[in-house]
Amino acid sequence: MTDTLHILLWAVFPALVITGALYDATSFTIPNWISIALAALFVPAALLLGMSLGAIGLCLLVGFVMLLVGMGMFAMGWIGGGDAKLLAAAALWMGWPGGMNFVLITAIAGGALAVALSAARASLLQAYAARGPAWIARLMTPGGAAPYGVAIAAGALIAFPSSAAMMVVAR
Repeated sequence: MTDTLHILLWAVFPALVITGALYDATSFTIPNWISIALAALFVPAALLLGMSLGAIGLCLLVGFVMLLVGMGMFAMGWIGGGDAKLLAAAALWMGWPGGMNFVLITAIAGGALAVALSAARASLLQAYAARGPAWIARLMTPGGAAPYGVAIAAGALIAFPSSAAMMVVAR
């Protein structure tokens, strides 16, 4: 398979997680089509790139486990439903052991996002937020929600080189 096709196939993942982060930051929603596209494109891309059926199965298991974890986090009110679906769909591409890097980096990014939003919401920037676009004012609302899709995307992009998906390309 050509290097160009490898690049095109694996460019889908970063493009979709970045799109999810942008939607979440600007609207506090992640459209279902993003998570569905990530999940639906994984197996065909993995097969085209020569990933073994065992490796694909392990990736599917990691994605399923993360869906359960995400559903639990959603039930506790820690993340939104779109975040839970994006988390699972991204984990699908990470596989094992890349999924562990993804979870750790996403947790760190989520903490950094929370600290940054708390600091920004308590600062003088608050006065300027009302003059900007509506999505910035919504982000700067004290006590408001955090667009966790941004943290998920950061974790996914940073962990992607160690993912099961990229290990196929590295061989």
